[in-house]
Amino acid sequence: MKLKGRTIFPGLASGIALVTTRGISFYGGVDPESGRIVEKDHELFGQYITGKILVFPTGKGSTVGSYTLYQLKFLGKAPIAIVNSECETITAVGCIISEIPCMDMIDIKQIKTGDLIYINTDHNEIEVNPINDG
Repeated sequence: MKLKGRTIFPGLASGIALVTTRGISFYGGVDPESGRIVEKDHELFGQYITGKILVFPTGKGSTVGSYTLYQLKFLGKAPIAIVNSECETITAVGCIISEIPCMDMIDIKQIKTGDLIYINTDHNEIEVNPINDG
């Protein structure tokens, strides 16, 4: 399945989706040294975003979150790419300064954790290959 969206930061990427229906605060919600979600009441608590395509509705929290994304990238703990329903300024700036491919205006309800995602910002689309349930 192909989903059209808007490019926030360009790039090609492929990887396994890690999906949440809740917003993510990178500052205080993600440990930049491990890439682990540390926000205690978050549905992804304890999971690692490193090497995943992180799919979430929108960011939240402090503008320091942009720098936290940069720190994650610098330490090799960042997601491969980010897909949002609506990318707000904190996530957008973080992706731009960290050079993490990012798209928004995507119907993220169509994506499940474990799906294989291909991002092609040249065409403003992502391809979702669902996990095999059989």
